[in-house]
Amino acid sequence: MANTAFINLTTGEIVVKSTNEEDLSLFIGGRGYGSKLLYELVGPDVNPLSPENVLIFSAGAFCGTTWPTSSRGHITFKSPVTGAYGHANSGGYFGAELARAGYDALVITGKASHPVYVFVTDSRIEIRPADDLWGKEITPTSEKLEKLGRVACIGPAGENRVLIAGVINDRSRAAARGGGGAVMGSKLLKAVVVKAQGSRRDLPEAFKRKAKEMMERLSSDPRLEDLRRYGTSILVDIQNMSGAMPSRNHQRVQVPFVQKISAKTLDQYVPRHKGCYACPVHCGRESVVPDGEYACGTGGPEYESISALGPMPWISNMEAIIYSNLRCNELGLDTISTGVTIAFALECAEHGLLKDPELSLEWGDEKSVLGLIEKIARREGIGDILADGTKRAAERIGHGAERFAMQVKGLELPRQDPRVAKSFGLAHATGNRGADHLYALPTMDAAGIWDAARRYFPEEILDELMDTSNEKYKPDIVVHSEHFCAVVDSLGICKLVSAENYATTPEDLAEGLSGLWGREVTVQQILTIGERIVNLERMYNARHGFNRKDDRLPERFVSEPVDVWEYTIDPDTGMGIPSEKPIRSGAVIQNLDQMLDRYYELRGWSKDGIPTQQTLQRLGLIP
Repeated sequence: MANTAFINLTTGEIVVKSTNEEDLSLFIGGRGYGSKLLYELVGPDVNPLSPENVLIFSAGAFCGTTWPTSSRGHITFKSPVTGAYGHANSGGYFGAELARAGYDALVITGKASHPVYVFVTDSRIEIRPADDLWGKEITPTSEKLEKLGRVACIGPAGENRVLIAGVINDRSRAAARGGGGAVMGSKLLKAVVVKAQGSRRDLPEAFKRKAKEMMERLSSDPRLEDLRRYGTSILVDIQNMSGAMPSRNHQRVQVPFVQKISAKTLDQYVPRHKGCYACPVHCGRESVVPDGEYACGTGGPEYESISALGPMPWISNMEAIIYSNLRCNELGLDTISTGVTIAFALECAEHGLLKDPELSLEWGDEKSVLGLIEKIARREGIGDILADGTKRAAERIGHGAERFAMQVKGLELPRQDPRVAKSFGLAHATGNRGADHLYALPTMDAAGIWDAARRYFPEEILDELMDTSNEKYKPDIVVHSEHFCAVVDSLGICKLVSAENYATTPEDLAEGLSGLWGREVTVQQILTIGERIVNLERMYNARHGFNRKDDRLPERFVSEPVDVWEYTIDPDTGMGIPSEKPIRSGAVIQNLDQMLDRYYELRGWSKDGIPTQQTLQRLGLIP
């Protein structure tokens, strides 16, 4: 057990308390502990951009230990995007440093009278002036503060309270989703810097043995080979082939120019790989465009960024995508929401609803994409409309613009198409922080993870469960995956070696947590903790008026069927030539309400999507 620090930027008061042991027993740490604190501290009457909102930096129970990938830090807040529960998660080294400094969480509230940063060490916490850093982008801010420790900071987007702004740590690792950057900017908080004096001491031998076993296993696991070689960009080819590559604002589900933006193409710009703290995989990339108008160097881009800044606005130039990713990182923007918002703007322009005196706003125009990134971050011109995300932008534009807003609960969809990736479709609809690929990460059916399916589900439902086009048992996958992911987030480890492919299983995590806590934790107990966390987050949203009406997908996915084609590549042009007939016709979400009914039933929630008293009592959330 470590400490929780309460930092009031208005008064300057800093109080450090020992973390309540029962809280960690019920919620583990990281995301779970952050959700518990948010539920207790911020009610429905609090405006997300007011001083009363909290910004909680929390470390998972495994963070900063010898467990592989124990790097993931968490940020929890009331989201200005959804108006309710918000969290963001990132790798790198910041989360591990926070844990090594002896903190389970930093709870930051209030608003400073001038720009500041918070400096944290094992022995003290200080609020320091940051007037000279205000207005600076991520790299110059980091260059100055990295002399002190690990840095998490905002760019101009967060300072301007752009609702799709994130928090960037280690220069290019983004805790991006939900508007945490805007919350940080509203507090005049430029950065948090953490410097640990040592390492986590007194780790039990049983934990260290299991951690060593896992490090050795993940270092050679064949399921991670593509991730080692290409990083998450390998998903570009996979998603395009399966028809789950959102394109032109989800008007299409494939691109003919996939070879131009593929993993192998990106690899030509990657001089070195990099890894987060304690990572044996090193899936991260440093991309360099050596010359030309897009000459730059940057971390990434990851699959989600490639898809959001490439196919969504119909950009086929990898160098332009890399540069767009750099500008989002430097300005402190969520690449997913930014790309989706730009595609929304282009479709609005296509229908005569939006125009800009300087930009064409045409599909495939690189200058429009880059121009909108700058305008959004600085709230200039139409960027001021788009800076609040697609839901609010559509409300301001009117004239039916809402049908082009690809969002759930106000948060823009990540880079899977629900008509083809149906488990993800349901997960996007039900995610408590809005449309979210990582809240559940339900890859079991699409990735064909049969060993996990047989372990966790009855034999008699497996054929239908693993049929990607069959909606009947998609709720079963989503519920199980949401619990697994909540535990992974609360331990502070990476989903790419756990929920993505089950290279790390719930059984492994239960054994590791047993070793850390010095008492037996079963698989069922650890998944019940995940269930408790999901229900607490749902309670928070229900307290803000959310219910079944908010678990909806954009109309496009239930009323606009799509076809999936097999492509052959023209060796002269590098472009894909579609087959004569589609390999899958009329893909669409057939019955979201039926999926919701089963999802709520499995969860023990009412037909309106509200946790019942019986469920909350079973999970120990109410007496």
